[in-house]
Amino acid sequence: MLFYSFFKSLVGKDVVVELKNDVSICGTLHSVDQYLNIKLTDISVTDPDKYPHMLSVKNCFIRGSVVRYVQLPADEVDTQLLQDAARKEAAAQTR
Repeated sequence: MLFYSFFKSLVGKDVVVELKNDVSICGTLHSVDQYLNIKLTDISVTDPDKYPHMLSVKNCFIRGSVVRYVQLPADEVDTQLLQDAARKEAAAQTR
C-alpha cells in the first residue's frame, strides 16, 4: 500500500516508465491503481527510431506487471517522508 499511496501523490507529474520489453515511455502520470497499473497522458517514446509505431500514441495504459522501473523527478521525492512511512508499515506488519 505504501507504493500505491506514493504514486498517487505523483499524479500530474512527468515520469519515465521502463517496461520489461525495454521500451521506455515518458509521459504525465494520469492515474495509478492498487495493482500499480499506470495511465500516462502526453506520452513519447525515448527511442522513436526503434519504435516508430508509438509516435501516433498520445495516451496509454500500462499493466503493473510489465513495469521494470519508474523514473521520478528528483525534486518530487521526499525521501525522509518515504523512509518514515516504510518504517511505520514494517512495524505494523510485525505486530
